[in-house]
Amino acid sequence: MSFKEIVEQTVAGLGYDLVEVERSAAGLLRITIDLPWSPPAEGVAPTGAPTEQFITVEDCEKVTRQLLFALEVDGVEYKRLEVSSPGIDRPLRHEKDFERFVGQEIDVALKAPIGVAAAGQVNATRKKFRGVLEHAEGGAPGWQIVWSDAPAAKPGQKISKKRLPAPMQALGFTLNEIKEARLAPVVSFKGRGAKGGVGSDLD
Repeated sequence: MSFKEIVEQTVAGLGYDLVEVERSAAGLLRITIDLPWSPPAEGVAPTGAPTEQFITVEDCEKVTRQLLFALEVDGVEYKRLEVSSPGIDRPLRHEKDFERFVGQEIDVALKAPIGVAAAGQVNATRKKFRGVLEHAEGGAPGWQIVWSDAPAAKPGQKISKKRLPAPMQALGFTLNEIKEARLAPVVSFKGRGAKGGVGSDLD
């Protein structure tokens, strides 16, 4: 059994979701966990902002203790173990992750350039995008992000009412087409950025 399988089984056995596993050349094992998420009940529209509780230091310590035991039993070599909650740039890897964060702003990196300019606005060689995550239009499989390339207004800047707003753009994609997707690191004391991240690491 690989160390990743050991970690996944241990984390799941304690009732948590495994978000990410990283193993550095310096011997650091970094494990990111989260609380399980369930889709909203049928007929209840998603709010775009999860309201469940967040991972605590106690959660991280509980997983750390169990992992220390499990990794020792299986003879996994490492120098330091770190267990933490997802940060404000949480990775999105599974269909359930995308379903959970519909309505949130995300960063998407494609495996290959889009090839064809979207609506004549997007450079055909572009692979990285930031926009609001939505379901694909018309019930089609997959996802899309929607954004505007309008420059952000500076504090105190007056915007002319005569100036036409930048058009909204959309890019559709499937999970197989993306190299990486993460929540955009938006810091807000009223939203998900307020939770930050907690962790526990032991030598």
